[in-house]
Amino acid sequence: MTGVRKETRWRKRRCVTPVLPLLLIISFLVFSSYYYRADETALCSMQSDEAVSVTQTTYGWLFDGPSEDTALIFYPGAKVEETAYAPLLHLLAAQGVDVCLVRVPLHFAFFAPNAARAVQNTHNYTDWYVGGHSLGGVVAAWVAADHPEDYSGTILLASYPIRKLPNTQTEILLVGSEDQVISWRHMESGRAYASEHYFEYILEGGNHAQFGSYGAQHGDGTATITAEEQIRETVDSIKDALPN
Repeated sequence: MTGVRKETRWRKRRCVTPVLPLLLIISFLVFSSYYYRADETALCSMQSDEAVSVTQTTYGWLFDGPSEDTALIFYPGAKVEETAYAPLLHLLAAQGVDVCLVRVPLHFAFFAPNAARAVQNTHNYTDWYVGGHSLGGVVAAWVAADHPEDYSGTILLASYPIRKLPNTQTEILLVGSEDQVISWRHMESGRAYASEHYFEYILEGGNHAQFGSYGAQHGDGTATITAEEQIRETVDSIKDALPN
């Protein structure tokens, strides 16, 4: 009788065990369904104008400005609609760096680390950069570290590398002084992984969310500059740091 009872209990456990992974998957899908959406300013910047052509592609969107050889592959932040970065990327393209904005599954960049390769297979730029905002920047830096020969550098917004970046690459890091979302401790430790060609900019009065256009972010600090000022200063800093 004892053996029968043990077998019965084992069978019950075997039936119940697969339920936990299923619940975890469902919970994550529900969690990821709530994300920050692009605001009206971002939607307006998704329109083409005389300086920049915005087109939808198989990987996401291309902001095609006057550049013929330099492009940035951009990963969005976690739980942020990709098009929320349109004002920043539109202006950057107008200033001479075309931008390939990648669409990522469930709005989490770590589900699409190979998206950069798909972008490079689509276009013929000779000078590639990879970057992103927040978690998107972490993934971008990971891609750059894994493929040092493919990229001229990384552009990290409110982000940091978690692996050593090649000294052959330029690293540009920007963060707002009022950012309360980023882990400043992790950003400090990320300096140990920096490239020899490292540029860091603290945007006085900027915060985490204003690199994009999706409204206030939970837990963020209050910016003392406008979103337009933060975007303009970000683009100017990137242009100053890039090799001529």
